[in-house]
Amino acid sequence: MASHRKSRPSGTRVAGIRTPALATAALTSVALLSQSANAAPEADDKPSLEEVEKKVDDLYRQAESATEKYNSAKEKTTKQRKRVDTLLDDVAQRTQKLNEAREELGSFAAAQYRTGASAPDTATFLLADTPQDYFDQTQLMDRMTGRQKVAVDDFVTQQSETMKKRKEATESLETLTESQSDLKTAKSTVQRKLADARDLLSKLTAEEKARLAAIEKKKQEEAARKAEELARQQAAQQKAREEAAAQQQESGTSSSSDSSSSSAPADSSYATKADKALAFARAQIGKPYVWGAVGPGSYDCSGLTQAVWKAAGVTLPRTTYDQVNAGTTVPVSQALPGDLVFFYDDVTHVGIYIGNGMMIHAPKPGAYVREESIYYDGASAIHSVVRPA
Repeated sequence: MASHRKSRPSGTRVAGIRTPALATAALTSVALLSQSANAAPEADDKPSLEEVEKKVDDLYRQAESATEKYNSAKEKTTKQRKRVDTLLDDVAQRTQKLNEAREELGSFAAAQYRTGASAPDTATFLLADTPQDYFDQTQLMDRMTGRQKVAVDDFVTQQSETMKKRKEATESLETLTESQSDLKTAKSTVQRKLADARDLLSKLTAEEKARLAAIEKKKQEEAARKAEELARQQAAQQKAREEAAAQQQESGTSSSSDSSSSSAPADSSYATKADKALAFARAQIGKPYVWGAVGPGSYDCSGLTQAVWKAAGVTLPRTTYDQVNAGTTVPVSQALPGDLVFFYDDVTHVGIYIGNGMMIHAPKPGAYVREESIYYDGASAIHSVVRPA
């Protein structure tokens, strides 16, 4: 008899699940894992807010560094252009006098010919290395009068000086071309770094910008704490100096070599100049940072410090690279109002110290001249303090 049992479904059972069902579940799991794996790199590609902040700060720093290079190239180009103009004017004047002298000597040659000398060869005269060569060759030198010989000597001197000036002008033009190329490169670098920073900031959401502001506020609070600490330290030093001075007065002694007073200025002239400088600096607060600007409507960092001290009658160089060498270096703990505070290993930022750990500076593109702690970017960012007068 035929069997009435139902045929067993194809495939085998594994843990109570038919093979086709197991395969479907496995494929689904693989697909989900694959989607997760593909999605992970996209999330990782987006930098964290801290990374964005660091990148933007780095770009601003690079832009400021390029700004100082631009300032240096611009100053060099301006000086070189003036030198080239002066040399070209000098060469033009000398050339005119040289042509006049050449014409006079040509008339001497013609006069000698009329008195019986050999016929003057104008081409030979004009192409001769020196007038003596020509006159010696044509045996005219011994026939010249004293006045004529003086004219020949004068011509030779003028010719030599003119050739020298032409060489200087040519070399100066080459240097000017190089300076203009450096200026163009620095300008392009500044613009590119600023554009990159703006592009990064434009991609932040409102929430991210708020968080970024909170991070910046925290940094400022830490900087303010360090500034207060420095202010207390400086106040203690000042008190110690005053007490030492009082003791010296009581004892009737005054040792100028006393270490406790060695950090004080030699006289009050510096304080007087510093007061003028700081009064000018405070009047600039609120004006925008513009790279390459020296006022009066906007400034970059070194443009501000240069203008500040100019108001006090002290001339500073244009760039941070030169300003850092335009005075006496002092410890941060002995900084006085008016001192210049320089930042970073490449000396690309500067502010003017106002006391209590604070300074006035033109911070960066997009910001305005303001008061800020000298620890705004951490203690390690401070390069040196210089007393310019």
